[in-house]
Amino acid sequence: MPEIIGIGEILIDFVALEPGSYVDVSGFLKRLGGAPMNCIIVAKKLGIDVGAITAVGNDPLGDFLINELKKQGVDITCVKRKNARTTITFVANDPETGERTFLFYREPWIKGTADNLLSPDDIDEKYIARAKILHVSGFAMSKEPAREAVLKAVDIAVKNKVEISFDPTLRLDVWQSSDEIKDLYDKVLEKASIATFSKEEAAFVLGELDPLEAAKKALKYGLKIVGIKLGGEGSLILRDSGKGIKASAFEIKPVDTTGAGDAWNAALLVGLLKGWGLEKCILFANAAGAHACMHKGATEGIPTLPELEKFVVRWRNRVKIEYIET
Repeated sequence: MPEIIGIGEILIDFVALEPGSYVDVSGFLKRLGGAPMNCIIVAKKLGIDVGAITAVGNDPLGDFLINELKKQGVDITCVKRKNARTTITFVANDPETGERTFLFYREPWIKGTADNLLSPDDIDEKYIARAKILHVSGFAMSKEPAREAVLKAVDIAVKNKVEISFDPTLRLDVWQSSDEIKDLYDKVLEKASIATFSKEEAAFVLGELDPLEAAKKALKYGLKIVGIKLGGEGSLILRDSGKGIKASAFEIKPVDTTGAGDAWNAALLVGLLKGWGLEKCILFANAAGAHACMHKGATEGIPTLPELEKFVVRWRNRVKIEYIET
């Protein structure tokens, strides 16, 4: 059975063939997308059994996504088919930084796409209870009935002592209000043991621009471990013991930053399951994020765990490490 289960959105990423605006690019590549699915695919590549709780449309794009999950070795027992169109998004990259923007084809612009239609009735308690980590995407809670389904899964995880990993996956344009976002995020953070934020998410959710102060504030929810992803500046991890670590990023030329944060999350979760120390966790998380940036699409560039280890060993002396004790 899966050790990590990802719950939330799955969609098609149409990734621009070259950097530039949506108006100017010549075409798009079709790729599997959705933050929790990207995360579990990377975890599988790094050697952990994974499963998905999500919904795709009863259409050819839904067929594509299910085939991709199978190809990547993801357990699809709890992937549901809905009589709706599969959710899609277009992704374009800045020519200089590789940073991406999204155009979502889902609510509130298009009614009833499949990822929103995951239902509380689709949640299998026995499936969740056998896992070690339930990885939750905040994006999936932006609309009903998926919101209620995710919250039900979270309560099941708490009841069965399955650790909850929370990724805000903050996309303001799919929500009705900032107050709604914060209220729902708070509900999950109060039950989670692991949470990871981009620096932008930390500023929005936690009201802190300083990464360390944001991590300390996040721990007040009762979390055991907090990760803050800082893009080209690296990342930071802080435990509830007050001990933490900050590491600079591996120097690479970014092609597409889509999925970098998801890869980072996956490597952290794999490290925690394997009992790694903070230094190994942050080095492998940064390395996984770097590999995601070097290829088009969210998961195409992720190597195996031994290959990632070789990368870390080769470039370790260029990474600056700072140990933290608060």
